[in-house]
Amino acid sequence: TMYKKIKINNGTETLRVISDAGKFNRWMYETIKPFCNGQILEIGSGIGNISRFLLTDGYRVTLSDIDRSYIETVEKRFSGFDNLDEVIHFDFAEKEINKKHSRIIGQFDTIVALNVLEHIDDHKQAVSNCLQLLKPDGKLVILVPAFEALFNEFDKAVEHKRRYSVRSLKEVMSISGFNIIHTQYFNVAGILGWYVSGKIFKKKVIPGGQMSVYNKLVPLWRVADRLMGRICGLSLICVAKKTAPD
Repeated sequence: TMYKKIKINNGTETLRVISDAGKFNRWMYETIKPFCNGQILEIGSGIGNISRFLLTDGYRVTLSDIDRSYIETVEKRFSGFDNLDEVIHFDFAEKEINKKHSRIIGQFDTIVALNVLEHIDDHKQAVSNCLQLLKPDGKLVILVPAFEALFNEFDKAVEHKRRYSVRSLKEVMSISGFNIIHTQYFNVAGILGWYVSGKIFKKKVIPGGQMSVYNKLVPLWRVADRLMGRICGLSLICVAKKTAPD
């Protein structure tokens, strides 16, 4: 339907706007980098906004997405990297992944899923899939939108099912076999722009000009996070470690 097409275009357009925001993407990457090591699986790679930092830093990386057009995009974009192991078509919340993806079960030291979990109906299944894909002591790094009260037209346009609180995210990730080792907010300064554009002006796509200015001011926003990041942020990061079986 036309409506579906509009929603997808809004989502892709938002990814492109964010793709141009190199400083912002680097900041997000540097925030999760301390939890990354070894063989990495990125779930929901999109057009590769974060993938390029993982690859440039020399990790062995497998990229994945549910959207085949994004898979083609990153295959072309990163064909020059010999540390890119493969790009796979992967449904984060698929049932019985041990059958469909048996060769990657237990293969990864780190799984990174940034802005993915909020798109998934069965987010508990998604987290439990990660448990199967990780090696013992492997880590799952999740970033999601924070604060249900901020849910607005942007969220709808990019097909978010929900935003999270620390409590609701911990609840989803506290499955048997995972031990939560870190939580933090990210991007406190983004709250105002998200609220004004999405809630008050009811925009459906992040305005490119607004994102460009925001990107230039990232050094300021980093300071804001150091000062206020314990209290709130537009996003929430949670890291869980797979506990080795007794």
